[in-house]
Amino acid sequence: MPLSVFSQGEVLTLPDGKIRGTTSADEAVRIFKGIPFAAPPVGALRWQAPQPVKQWKGVKDCTDFSASPVQADPRPFLCWTEEFIARPEPLSEDCLYLNVWTTATSPQEKQPVIVWIYGGGFSSGSANCAIYDGEEMARKGVVFVSLNYRVGVLGFMAHPELSKEAPYGASGNYGLLDQVAALQWVQENIAAFGGDPDKVTIAGQSAGAFSVTALITSPLAQGLFARAIPQSGGILADRLLDPQATAEEKGLDLMKMAGASSLAELRALPAAELQKISTSPGAARFGLTLDGHLLPHDIVAHYAAGKHNQVPVLTGWVTGDGSLFGPPNTTVAAYQSAIRTEYGDRAEAFFRTFPFATDDEATATKSQLTMLGFAGLPAHRLAGYNSAPTYLYEFSHVPPEKEDFPDYGAFHTAEVPYALHTLHTWHRNWQEWDKSLENIMSGYWVNFAKTGNPNGPGLPRWEAYDPDKGFIMELGDKVQGGPGKYEAAFRFLDK
Repeated sequence: MPLSVFSQGEVLTLPDGKIRGTTSADEAVRIFKGIPFAAPPVGALRWQAPQPVKQWKGVKDCTDFSASPVQADPRPFLCWTEEFIARPEPLSEDCLYLNVWTTATSPQEKQPVIVWIYGGGFSSGSANCAIYDGEEMARKGVVFVSLNYRVGVLGFMAHPELSKEAPYGASGNYGLLDQVAALQWVQENIAAFGGDPDKVTIAGQSAGAFSVTALITSPLAQGLFARAIPQSGGILADRLLDPQATAEEKGLDLMKMAGASSLAELRALPAAELQKISTSPGAARFGLTLDGHLLPHDIVAHYAAGKHNQVPVLTGWVTGDGSLFGPPNTTVAAYQSAIRTEYGDRAEAFFRTFPFATDDEATATKSQLTMLGFAGLPAHRLAGYNSAPTYLYEFSHVPPEKEDFPDYGAFHTAEVPYALHTLHTWHRNWQEWDKSLENIMSGYWVNFAKTGNPNGPGLPRWEAYDPDKGFIMELGDKVQGGPGKYEAAFRFLDK
């Protein structure tokens, strides 16, 4: 059991050593940044499961974020302004650190815990993005944790040699194994920060949502969390998933591109050079691997047998998720042709379920179908497999426009600062309703972390989702819920 020494100021004694943090401006929130949860995955530890931290002597200064994982140069693009992007530097393989915000003053408080997992397509991201700041959530009575994990070629490359050397006979998914290691750290250490290891909620958006649902799926994560919040994405979408053999082929191709003849030569390459090679034209993209270790080979059979981690889930999507894979602009003729090619003898049933008569309607239908396929359908399916309550939402609120900046609508990731109560980190001209929506959503998220149910005093009633009734909470210019919004769409897509 870790020993807390709050009486000595901002120094805590953990099993691995002492750490010193800082406080918020009003000294209400204790903040610890850059706490190591695994050994640096460098040298021979590149492309290995995370190893235990080596204990240190003295007091480790944990007052600033660690380096972000190696990735392409982080810079704003499209709708994602600097608040949504990792700090441009430093980037390093030595990145396995986490951050904690807490208002607790003793281990006896046992506050619920939220562990945030960032998105970025498994190729970018960092816990140091401004919109992931945990101070305001801590003020609401939860211990907030954000973690780093390896991304891209260093986090997800599989290779036959790696599978051969691993004791479990598979490779890839190192970034997910990092997340498991961080959750194990939380179980062993969070009581020192006033957190309750029995009330851990894992939450994440986009690739973070895929991560959360991968952890819901994985036997390696059993007992490491009690609730889950995947936002915009899920493993039951069948995206970013490769069978082990396919993933290993990608690794072999990468080795050829690097001009290496062995795994040892690949490990000897500088991380920056490896990153550059892995993102060059023609290079394969690395995602999740159905390795039979962290993830089962057959996801659907695994869920159908009820073998996933059955915990309460709060999940949903943003209406702008439909534009995530490029502009959906199309014409009636082009879209009809594409649907007939894709759906064959089910095309007429598609047209009845998703009618469109004009080019604008065809574009809107295509966008909606992308949104549902990416996040809506996996949320619906998860609710159907889950024995614990599942709550679904759709976020449709459009943030205020930014001067001389395109209007991207309710874009992918737009809901995160509302849910995490971090609008103050995002530079927009916030209106009264934005602040109200932020309070409502962060209230739902905190209530769910505390009890497994988002409802609470002063909040609109949110019913659990039954696939047959389909109650979905609309988080838009109003907060209101109702049944059956996508009933016909899900019925068609679920076949």
